[in-house]
Amino acid sequence: MKQVICPNCSQKCIRHGVLKSGSQRWFCKSCKIAFTNKLSTAEKELHLFLHWLFSKQLQREMPGQGRTFRRKTAKFWSIWPLPPKIEEAYDVLHFDGIYLSRKLCVLICCSKQYVLGWYVCRYENSRAWSTLMERIAPPRVVISDGGSGFAKALDKTWPLASHQRCLFHVFTQVKRYTTSQPKTQAGRELYTHTKRLFKIHTMDEAYEWIDYLLGWRKRHDTFLREMTVDEYGNKRSTHERLLKAESSLWRLINRQTLFTYLEFVDITVPITNNRLEGGVNAQLRDMLRTHRGLSLERRLKAVYWWCYMHSPRPLSLSELLNDMPTDESISAIYKKITWNNNRVNNTIPKWGDAIAWNELHMSTELPTYWD
Repeated sequence: MKQVICPNCSQKCIRHGVLKSGSQRWFCKSCKIAFTNKLSTAEKELHLFLHWLFSKQLQREMPGQGRTFRRKTAKFWSIWPLPPKIEEAYDVLHFDGIYLSRKLCVLICCSKQYVLGWYVCRYENSRAWSTLMERIAPPRVVISDGGSGFAKALDKTWPLASHQRCLFHVFTQVKRYTTSQPKTQAGRELYTHTKRLFKIHTMDEAYEWIDYLLGWRKRHDTFLREMTVDEYGNKRSTHERLLKAESSLWRLINRQTLFTYLEFVDITVPITNNRLEGGVNAQLRDMLRTHRGLSLERRLKAVYWWCYMHSPRPLSLSELLNDMPTDESISAIYKKITWNNNRVNNTIPKWGDAIAWNELHMSTELPTYWD
């Protein structure tokens, strides 16, 4: 039998007789208390639910095609596992967002080992990024793919943190403009030169890379200045895509976010966001792909469950059931706040000045429009 732990001091306990009902009593030698260890079926069912959610097991492979499983675990879809407050400072943190639909994005922050925070929003913006960062201790270096509003949020929330742009995303952005097989000599040179970003290991090599980019512009200046007149008589650059690719590189150079990893000697700063793209987002997409058919709200909660169980110190199953908010508890808070607001102000809330909890739940009176 599994060793019983004292609920008061967390020490091992010994058997101490039985009750009239036949339940086993336990005694703790440290704090001198006797108790019965009640087995919670809810904890077992939650463990079964999480094991299914994080595995490749399909409900149609279960006995009765999963009808009993769905009946026992339906209550756990109402729980919202919220992110912890991170007070430990990390050297390097990774940031990225994963879209579950056109108007639903989950912003995620992780370290080398753990998921530290997550935040749901309609799209990436500075306010959403700032809300995610405010619950995490400032790091030394932040790595991101250049999401919308991230730089603004970083300057506001963590002004002392350095920013390293993911070089793979930098390369793919240039590749998007030049294609993998450019037709012009200037395009081929820029595409090949951008691939050399992954082979730069010193500041001298970085300066040489920048000098070559300057030389590329001088060599092809006449070619890049060519103009085309459209059918309406308006002039526009003939090689607009090449100019956009070049400006995207110079924008990062001027912001000093392209070679940040070369400025640190005491720590190793990754040059890509692979920790999030391959270690977190890929596993989330794989989980959602395995359990395809879930409603949008359940897909969102599945992401929340995965992130929480991969956080630094997740609570035990019993603590999760007791401490984490549910749809019912949050709806009750929403109704109470709305009622107090109406009672104090004697007004009806207008669009945009009240808590919009109904936007996340189909169970309320108003429908949800995420798509």
